[in-house]
Amino acid sequence: MTASDERLATLASQPKVVEVDGQRMENHSLKDQIELDRYLASKKAAQGRGFRVTKMLAGGAQ
Repeated sequence: MTASDERLATLASQPKVVEVDGQRMENHSLKDQIELDRYLASKKAAQGRGFRVTKMLAGGAQ
């Protein structure tokens, strides 16, 4: 389980809104958190090699 998986599991087990002594804290929705995790994962994957364009020539042709 990755760190982001653990964070999502923790968020899923917590209430969305908490109010204590007149102070209110609200988490982003779980759906938004999952979308953000997917976005960051795809962004990290795209930073790898990317793609390279090269010119290819046939064996004997010049």
